[in-house]
Amino acid sequence: MTTTASHHLSPAFPGRAPWGTAGKLRAWQQGAMEKYIQEQPRDFLAVATPGAGKTTFALTLASWLLHHHVVQQITVVAPTEHLKKQWAEAAARIGIKLDPEYSAGPVSKEYHGVAVTYAGVGVRPMLHRNRCEQRKTLVILDEIHHAGDSKSWGEACQEAFDPATRRLALTGTPFRSDTNPIPFVAYEEGNDGIRRSSADYTYGYGNALADGVVRPVIFLSYSGNMRWRTKAGDEIAARLGEPMTKDAIGQAWRTALSPTGDWIPNVLSAADKRLTEVRKGIPDAGGLVIATDQESAREYAKILKKVTGEKVTVVLSDEKAASKKIDKFSEDDSRWMVAVRMVSEGVDVPRLAVGVYATTISTPLFFAQAVGRFVRSRRRGETASVFVPTIPMLLDFANEMEVERDHVLDKPKKGNDEENPFSEEDKLLADAERLEDEETEEQLPFEALESDAVFDRVLYDGAEFGMQAHPGSEEEQDYLGIPGLLEPDQVQLLLQKRQTRQIAHSRQKPAGEADLLEKPAEARPVVTHKQLLGLRKQLNTMVSAYTHQSGKPHGVIHTELRRVCGGPPSAEATAGQIQQRIQKVQEWATRMT
Repeated sequence: MTTTASHHLSPAFPGRAPWGTAGKLRAWQQGAMEKYIQEQPRDFLAVATPGAGKTTFALTLASWLLHHHVVQQITVVAPTEHLKKQWAEAAARIGIKLDPEYSAGPVSKEYHGVAVTYAGVGVRPMLHRNRCEQRKTLVILDEIHHAGDSKSWGEACQEAFDPATRRLALTGTPFRSDTNPIPFVAYEEGNDGIRRSSADYTYGYGNALADGVVRPVIFLSYSGNMRWRTKAGDEIAARLGEPMTKDAIGQAWRTALSPTGDWIPNVLSAADKRLTEVRKGIPDAGGLVIATDQESAREYAKILKKVTGEKVTVVLSDEKAASKKIDKFSEDDSRWMVAVRMVSEGVDVPRLAVGVYATTISTPLFFAQAVGRFVRSRRRGETASVFVPTIPMLLDFANEMEVERDHVLDKPKKGNDEENPFSEEDKLLADAERLEDEETEEQLPFEALESDAVFDRVLYDGAEFGMQAHPGSEEEQDYLGIPGLLEPDQVQLLLQKRQTRQIAHSRQKPAGEADLLEKPAEARPVVTHKQLLGLRKQLNTMVSAYTHQSGKPHGVIHTELRRVCGGPPSAEATAGQIQQRIQKVQEWATRMT
């Protein structure tokens, strides 16, 4: 079953009153409702991918609990000021009145409850505890992983809502980058001795995509040459996507995002071309650039205004008018909005279809929430497009869109150190990286000198397509011009056709004209320096094992691998070449067994 949307509600809302309209709910929402009503739990954790309709489920359930006098009032806890207002507006549309301006004292009798922020609860936990003790209360904890953002927030939520009659926890991303426990979430210990969060109902991106509830996401990755100056005065040049150390990746990434170089203008221009194509099928489609800081956001807006000739909405989190700007952009048909964090989570702008990930925030949680801004489907066939720099961890996140994660409470237990002679070095490296992350939020000082952009690849449904191409070229346009209205299987088929055509065109050109790496994306894996060392180690381990099996010396096997697979010695080989040799050794070993 799917939801019938009215003209003023998002498609996730039931079309009529909240009670007596189970037939209007989406299948997952109805399934979660039925499970809740059958079990009547005090605590319930619903994990649903961004855009699936968590708000609808929560408000429908709230209405049911009020209707059956299980609870007498509602408290919604949201991550931001904007979101608590959004909750109040959504609730009002189905007859539940929440006060989003509540700060203290008795609540007016005209309201069914209040909408507050985690920060607000952190300031006055006893106020909310007293409210829960006086009347039977349903507490809706929106994006509950935020209750673990700081120890004080988690403790405040625990203290404030411990007496609540019912607690409904919602999240689209039930994992955190740390091990802070999340209040009111059940943890179960696995066979490995590690405790992980346990959801009562889960509706992942893969299921939502199959149901047509969310849009398929096409990631367009851009590489390019970067040059920067370190604090010591050294000039360093590197290419995005080539194996680098963690520090070098970070500095190359920031160089790419600098408004003074050519990478950002070229990528923003490409994203606007993509938006033009998407608007042929989705006339009001909008684009969002997620920036690292306010200064960059303003500069990106200037670049986009030059590209489009239109005014660009800039949303800064400390502006009082931020929520109004988001609402206005949501309702009009303008092309672009640039924001700093403000639109990363929960904000409902269904017309957003094209995004640029122009921030150096590199946690899987933030990335998933950012991408979640673009997947909200209004009608079947809509696609979302997100532009990213060719950074290993971002491409890993993009390729794992359908992986369901749980919040891990314990750190993984290490294996036997005797089996890993590098375990001590690995531990020291991990400790050093942790200290580097914890010591300061300020990034290492450097100066971005210059950058350029190169279309690198398209990532879709865990697969990678495309060969490198210059901005503005026909080859790039092949991918920017993919229709904005396509079924998921059509996207896959079209990308395969575009890559085949690109490869055929490349083979027709004289070798001297190839100034870019003329290999399809699958033959150009993007890895870090550490991952490359790991691949070389894996190859050497497999060659050693094959030596014992075949009786041939190591050198002979390596020479044979170079002859069959091509390329330089393994110390100079690329990640793709090493992976090819690993597969070949496995093939040889299998034949001998």
